[in-house]
Amino acid sequence: MEALLANALDFSNYKQTLSLQRKVLKERIAAKLTFGHNGGIFKIDQTLICFVQFLIDQDRTSNIPLIDSNDNPILIADLIKFKDEILDRYFTATYEYQEEYDKLKKSRTVETLVDL
Repeated sequence: MEALLANALDFSNYKQTLSLQRKVLKERIAAKLTFGHNGGIFKIDQTLICFVQFLIDQDRTSNIPLIDSNDNPILIADLIKFKDEILDRYFTATYEYQEEYDKLKKSRTVETLVDL
């Protein structure tokens, strides 16, 4: 009976540690997807990327005001350069997220989770 309780406690500790490590990973990636530009703070996500690409497709590429995460209008002098920067940051962060998430999925003990 004690072995059964010990296994249950180990599993509970593993699940709790896994949940905490996932939360820490998400927060770290969210920080990397925060982009400061011209005094504004932008959350880089698919919506921002698509909207910026839409504006570029409409030949609106210079001196474009965008609303940042704090609802402030921020003038973007060169929208193409802005798009290149947010795409680079987005893919760098999401590739890192995928690699770290895969490591978490493969970890089967609390010790390996903590060592990541």
